[in-house]
Amino acid sequence: MPPLISIIVPVYNEVDTIIQILEAVNAVNIDKEIIVVDDGSADGTANKLSSLDYSRFNNLKVIHHSSNMGKGAAILTGLSHASGEFVIIQDADLEYNPQEYIPLVNYARANNLAVVYGSRFLSGRCSMSRMQYLANKVLTFAVNILFFSSLTDMETCFKLVRREALAGLNLKARRFEIEPEITIKLLKKGYKIKEIPVSYKRRSYAGGKKIKWSDGIQSLCTIFKLRMFF
Repeated sequence: MPPLISIIVPVYNEVDTIIQILEAVNAVNIDKEIIVVDDGSADGTANKLSSLDYSRFNNLKVIHHSSNMGKGAAILTGLSHASGEFVIIQDADLEYNPQEYIPLVNYARANNLAVVYGSRFLSGRCSMSRMQYLANKVLTFAVNILFFSSLTDMETCFKLVRREALAGLNLKARRFEIEPEITIKLLKKGYKIKEIPVSYKRRSYAGGKKIKWSDGIQSLCTIFKLRMFF
């Protein structure tokens, strides 16, 4: 039987957190598979993954890119190996709590939904920086205005989507702009996106955060491009 949920973990230079996050994911009491995609890490992450004791983990797959291709590319690689009823992305840092897969899946199944997002703004426990907050609000506002939605957190990592729905989007983005691409293509195909609260614990750039202001510009360009041409 396929697992209930496929958890795709895109990884790039996360040697300090990769084992901790995989242990946290593995500890979630849910029928799952864990698909790690190392996106050409050069800091020792690949070595840590290669030396994992697979017997400690439940249904773990590790895939290596030979060079850094971007978060979107890593997600697409993971999706091509996924077999679960649902798919969710788990960043390889400690910003999102894996235990919150359970309420997301329960809400989706109880309400017969193909898509549920975990919104950091509905929980009252969001610790974003001012710049991150502003960028998120601008991008979410652009999607809401251009695609007639009412989301509070389009940029959330915790997008729970039925695998068939996600695989049918013909995703192309190679970097962080995959976030608006997923959302917009779901909306254009008529999927209802519901949100429930999730917690969030921000890490700093000194602590390894990688997204830059230029990624926000690229995401905004993607939003307008998809409005005009998709």
